Formats: sequence, C-alpha cells, structure tokens
Amino acid sequence: MEDAQDSMKKGISHLEAELIKIRAGKASPQMLEGLVVDYYGSNTPISQIANVSALDARTLTIQPWEKNMLQPIERSIIAANLGVTPQNDGNIIRLFMPPLTEERRREFVKRANGEGEHSRVAIRSIRRDAIEEIKRLQKEGLSEDEAKDAEKKMQDITDKFIALIEKHLAAKEKEIMSV
Repeated sequence: MEDAQDSMKKGISHLEAELIKIRAGKASPQMLEGLVVDYYGSNTPISQIANVSALDARTLTIQPWEKNMLQPIERSIIAANLGVTPQNDGNIIRLFMPPLTEERRREFVKRANGEGEHSRVAIRSIRRDAIEEIKRLQKEGLSEDEAKDAEKKMQDITDKFIALIEKHLAAKEKEIMSV
C-alpha cells in the first residue's frame, strides 16, 4: 500500500513538472527544462551548459558558458518545436514569446489535459498492480475481509490522487486561459 502511494506521489510530481513546461503567457526558465543540447557528443541539459533567465514577462535569455555552444543550443531549441524562434546576437540567445491567441491557449489546455490523462492512467495502473498483489496475498492466506478492506483502502487512495490531478489541471487551465 505504501509503495503504491509513493508511486502515485511520484506520478503527481511528474504531472506538476510537465505542467510547469506548458507556458501560460509568461516566459519562465522552467519551459526549457528537459531541453538537451549536443555538448561535444553527449546530450546535456541546457541548464548545465548555459545560464537561462527571464529578462521580462515575454523574453527568455540563454547565455552559454562557451560561445561555441550558441549554434548547438539554437538547433536544439528549433528541434524542440517550442513555437518560438531563437534570436542569436553572437553572445546570447533571446527567445521572444509571442502573445497567446485564444486558439493557442486552447491548444495548451488540451496539452495539459493530455498530461493529466497520462497521470490518471499511471495512477490506475498502480492501483491495478496493488490490487493484484492483495489478491495474491489472499491466495497465500490473507482473510477475505482483510483483502476487501485493503482493496477499499487502495480505491480511496486512488480517488484522492485522481482528485489531486483534477485540481492541478483546473488550476493550470485557469492560469492558461486568464489574459
């Protein structure tokens, strides 16, 4: 039960991390988390080869620690399909976030809901595994009443985590849709 609950907490943490990457009108350095750059033959997170900061609400700046990394960073941003074109001035890369249209906002909400669905599926599969384990223990001698109680407890835990996912999604949708 505790293992299942820990796994579900990890699922929620993953959802939170993915929702941070979906932009809601403001430029945030977390949007580039997970972006990897070819650094001398190995894929390296951008945060380990450059300083990423928000200049203002709609501009991100990326200052690499080595000037020869400007091109690879630029290529990886374009390949990541973030919806922005990098502006390279020879020293730093600027990303100007375009204002969000209603259509683009709906797209982001749809993407957030897709992430939420992935999390729901993950939580349900954790529940399924836990219930299979309970049934296995029942075959090994666990009483039927204890098994039923454990299954009910597992379902309650699952419901709690699904509600938490819904709460996160509602907050993100509100953040995205507010102008």
